[in-house]
Amino acid sequence: MHQQLIERTFAWSTPLLDHLGDRDRHLFQRYGQGPVVALPETHIHHAVERHAAALPDTVAAEHLGTRITYGELDRQANRLAAHLADLGVRPGDNVAVFVRRGIPMLVGILAALKAGAAYVPQDVGLAPPTHLRHVIHAAATRVILTVSAAADRIPVPDGHHLVAVDSVMAQPLGRCPERFVPTEQPGSTGENCYVLFTSGTTGRPNGVVVTHRNVCNILLTAPGNLGIRPGWRVGQLLNVAFDMAAWEILGCLSHGATLVIRGRDIAATAERVDALIATPTILSGLDPDRCEQVKVVAVAGEPCPRSLADRWARRRAFYNACGPTETTIVNTMHRHDVHAARLTIGRPTPNNTVYVLDPAGRPCAIGDVGEMWAGGDCVSAGYLDNPQLNAERYAPDPFLGGGRLMFRTRDLGRWTPDGQLEHLGRTDDQVKIRGFRVELDSVSAVLESVPGCRRAATLKLDDRTLVSFVAPHHVDPEVARQAVAAALPYYCVPTTIHPMAALPETSRGKIDKAALLRLAASGQWEQAA
Repeated sequence: MHQQLIERTFAWSTPLLDHLGDRDRHLFQRYGQGPVVALPETHIHHAVERHAAALPDTVAAEHLGTRITYGELDRQANRLAAHLADLGVRPGDNVAVFVRRGIPMLVGILAALKAGAAYVPQDVGLAPPTHLRHVIHAAATRVILTVSAAADRIPVPDGHHLVAVDSVMAQPLGRCPERFVPTEQPGSTGENCYVLFTSGTTGRPNGVVVTHRNVCNILLTAPGNLGIRPGWRVGQLLNVAFDMAAWEILGCLSHGATLVIRGRDIAATAERVDALIATPTILSGLDPDRCEQVKVVAVAGEPCPRSLADRWARRRAFYNACGPTETTIVNTMHRHDVHAARLTIGRPTPNNTVYVLDPAGRPCAIGDVGEMWAGGDCVSAGYLDNPQLNAERYAPDPFLGGGRLMFRTRDLGRWTPDGQLEHLGRTDDQVKIRGFRVELDSVSAVLESVPGCRRAATLKLDDRTLVSFVAPHHVDPEVARQAVAAALPYYCVPTTIHPMAALPETSRGKIDKAALLRLAASGQWEQAA
């Protein structure tokens, strides 16, 4: 371990640091490198199997009154994995898991992993058939796992196998192997864990390949493990196609806790669990005073309002985290203190690095704003069949060296003097209004500091017009407008501010900015208020 740390530190010697003074060069390395930690497992499902062997009668998951123990979950997944192998699934393949929220979803995920495949999740109740068809084709899945009630929604190409997991589970188990071991394939090691499809910037969803090493690195080390342990209950609130759902599902099962899968009522689930993982938008709809059992909360996926962090951090551990799908759920985390001067996204998680770079790819001085690049074990294996996008977003890491890659997050940030990362929006949220550069997230952050404002979103309507939406509906638009005018230059002040009962959400629990832009452009926002 000591030698590994020496090798990683030595690799930071690069001419790219020559323009920095001695202090900034030292702090760039000190702040930007997470701790080096050994991982207890190489594959995330091995941790689940370990708990199944040690605690077979412990409840692994519950959903709408139905429960499954770790022992039964493992046996069902073993049987389904063997069936996948009979259908031709081999290590290195992809298996579609097109399901609705429930216990069969877990069996399908674990079976795919046990078979050496990566699972490709979609919520079949939300994804339209055209999207499912694209995912099947792009991920080259030959087997599609689903549930009986959703089978007729899936466009199954010729030569593909559709398997209803709940139907398989309903059959007598009989003799079942204690552990399914897939047949090794030359050149295929089964190192990929899942493939998630992001929205993409061209309208074409992009499949991101995430490895077991990536996943184990965040879920089996602190603080990403969130202290989850046997006896805890972890909420499963999020869309299975969203990478944060893997934090809920695999983060819970790899630590022997009980996954509480929600029904329609998110609050009813949140009020009876020990750990919550959510987007700020979802968390803003929950009452922390009614969630007395909750011990730890983690948010990511979009900027978190300081007021929301403060409300939840007063009585429990609250982690503000950041990281796109391509850096494996999150690659920075910070436990927020209500007395802190600012809300930050912290430092790199174990075995990871973060670099704040200027447009030329050189490190910024401490305190200067730049674009955040992520390095280390969080960096995913890239996009499926998209070499052009891979070349745009992934690059050789000149700081770690050794053939490692770093990922361009398109997030803006800077290091605070004490080594915390401030998230300052995204490069694609920088717009020009009347010739001036405006960071939309900065405007929204000011609006969310207005007393009573839970969520805000700011959009560019045209070259002269900013429009903001705030929630809930009783927020006074003039008070909100004056707050922006007092904090930011005049060209940052929205032309109009529209109060709404709640801001629309995407299927992944984030603010639906596209829907708001359509409302603003059509002038129909009043009907949505």
